[in-house]
Amino acid sequence: MASVEKIHKAQRTEGLATILAIGTATPPNCLLQNTYSDYYFRVTKSEHKTELKQKFDRICKNSNIKKRYMILTEEMLKKHPNIGEHMAPSLNARQEFLVTEVPKLGKEAAAKAMKEWGQPMSKITHLIFCTSSGNDMPGADFQLTKLLGLNLNVKRYMIYQQGCYAGGTVLRLAKDLAENNKGARVLVVCSESMLFTFRGPSENHIDNLVGQSLFGDGAAAVIIGSDIIPNIEKPLFQLVWTSQTIVPNTEEALKLHLGEDGLSFHILKGVPYLIANNIENVLVEALQSLNISDYNSMFWVVHPGGRAILDLIEEKLGLKPEKLRASRHVLSEYGNIVSACPFFIMDEMRKTSKAIDLSTTGEGFEWGVLFGFGPGLTVETVLLRSVLL
Repeated sequence: MASVEKIHKAQRTEGLATILAIGTATPPNCLLQNTYSDYYFRVTKSEHKTELKQKFDRICKNSNIKKRYMILTEEMLKKHPNIGEHMAPSLNARQEFLVTEVPKLGKEAAAKAMKEWGQPMSKITHLIFCTSSGNDMPGADFQLTKLLGLNLNVKRYMIYQQGCYAGGTVLRLAKDLAENNKGARVLVVCSESMLFTFRGPSENHIDNLVGQSLFGDGAAAVIIGSDIIPNIEKPLFQLVWTSQTIVPNTEEALKLHLGEDGLSFHILKGVPYLIANNIENVLVEALQSLNISDYNSMFWVVHPGGRAILDLIEEKLGLKPEKLRASRHVLSEYGNIVSACPFFIMDEMRKTSKAIDLSTTGEGFEWGVLFGFGPGLTVETVLLRSVLL
């Protein structure tokens, strides 16, 4: 037994899991939101649906989104017109692009994170790949291992179809891996594309229009480890505490269903209120050991599921406008990029801190909280501590 305990203890680390580098990437195809309605109804051959287009115009204008990036192009739609129809069989065509493009976009983000980290690929011990865009076996984790040239014995975890809360899920998993495997360096990659949900408009599926106005493509990568190597690795954010919870009686509020026509999007109007009305319960649990009662004394990494979610959280918790600045910036510049959003927000936050010479990566604050929201309704929470650069 003494030998077993010794082996067990030797596998554990002493330090907290910490984000050591962040990289982000987007496809080259950029579409402006103020002209997107014209584009969308033209490429889906729906310009005759004038009343529906007027409604979509209003949705786009109220979204607080300026632009989005997409793998999808007009050339793809001409080659596979079924993708642009409302519920036409098109899964094979979507898969043809996604199983190739999602890992490639992930590689771009991972390469940037690796460059910032400054260590060789051979030191990556674990890989977590997350996407709600496409399914295949072997999966995107396998493809990325080949694209990056990772060790063939890297320990891989493939997370499919979690939706918008998955940015918190991957951090929760990475924390467990980094703190329970001595010397581990975990590469986390989230790569998403709205190609899986893109389809033409229909009078009978108005919530589809919300999705068409909201989602964008992008990838983010972070490197996470414990027991930081001094003068070599530069810590950014410590992962102090994590949780996942389901908001009671909300399973019908937000759903996505995979079928022959791709991934269909269904959302009830009350979702922002359900999130805002339940967020403080989770927040109190996250902060109970810190005795923090002033929510404005922290930094905030809130998944920008949409303008209404951010507005209602801000109002419910009495947050100052600048508290959700980074989340609103990411929503404006990229749209909702699903699981990749938190890392785009962290990247924006640490860039702002550096630009104005703040002493922490959390825009001048030591403690912060990350929230992810998605189908279920599921809430992921991560308590963060900003670490001096």
